Amino acid sequence: MKIAVVIPCYKVSKHILSLISKIGPEVCSILVVDDMCPEKTGDLVEKECKDKRVKVLKHNQNQGVGGAVCTGYCLALDLGADIVVKLDGDEQMDPSLIGQFVEPIAEGRADYVKGNRFYSLELALQMPALRIFGNSVLSFVNKASSGYWNLMDPTNGYTAIHKTALSYLPLEKLERRYFFESDILFRLNTIRAVVAEVPMQAKYGDEESSLKISKVLLEFPSKYLNRFLKRIFYNYFLRDFNPCSIGIVFASLFLSFSACFGGWHWIKSAFFGISAPTGTVMLAALPAILGTQFLLAAINFDITNLPKEPLQRLLKADARKLSSKLSVIKDVANL
Repeated sequence: MKIAVVIPCYKVSKHILSLISKIGPEVCSILVVDDMCPEKTGDLVEKECKDKRVKVLKHNQNQGVGGAVCTGYCLALDLGADIVVKLDGDEQMDPSLIGQFVEPIAEGRADYVKGNRFYSLELALQMPALRIFGNSVLSFVNKASSGYWNLMDPTNGYTAIHKTALSYLPLEKLERRYFFESDILFRLNTIRAVVAEVPMQAKYGDEESSLKISKVLLEFPSKYLNRFLKRIFYNYFLRDFNPCSIGIVFASLFLSFSACFGGWHWIKSAFFGISAPTGTVMLAALPAILGTQFLLAAINFDITNLPKEPLQRLLKADARKLSSKLSVIKDVANL
């Protein structure tokens, strides 16, 4: 399989040449995307790097890490890459792990692979305490948003993707800034791609992250909610209607009735001194209990409803079936 590496570059001139030198011979193409870097990283690579696998792409306007990666993805597909690996240019990601990231895809077990810095306690404790806390919170929110409840490190940018999944992704719709890593998981779920994780150790040196906590707190919540609602609609109402769909409908009806009915009688009791009889209380409580049960059932279904068949294998199987049908048609025509 042809392996391409995409490296988005912004203020990484200190690290980029060292990173490229560590990429092994298993990689056919190294695509360096200069996202209008103020340090002219692209020019530095063109001048100093002699590796013939390297191609430099330059943005005339800063598009963010997501925009730079999408530019690299498009070129990788044009070059005929089978698997595309994404590395950050600051050397936090070890290029010697590329083989481990590629293996699940090459063996047909996954369409997309992410690094996981929380796989073991020893690896997790090597991260700064603030990053551990932030990633833990984002991890849970991302699970609900993307539907990949089996993933633990959503903000990890060390990834690998098969060309089949990549060709089905709407690259023009992907988030261009720091929400890119979370947004691509949501998009992968909508096409039912299988995602796996690889344990890894992150390195932290003198690089500075451009992602600020204020940006996360102000921008991410609404985007996560938007992706969550879209995913629920796509998976359980637009494309399919299953037990989770039923659970969501009945949970919404029962809980809404309980909130409205019970709330109204609580207001009457609190402000007008009119005590609600036992039957009224039970009539408000019972729908709440039933609605909660339906909601828990829907959540349980969603957690277990992970994509199981990789797109690359599924499409190959469909191609074989089509080929078999055409063969039968030809045989019948020859009789």
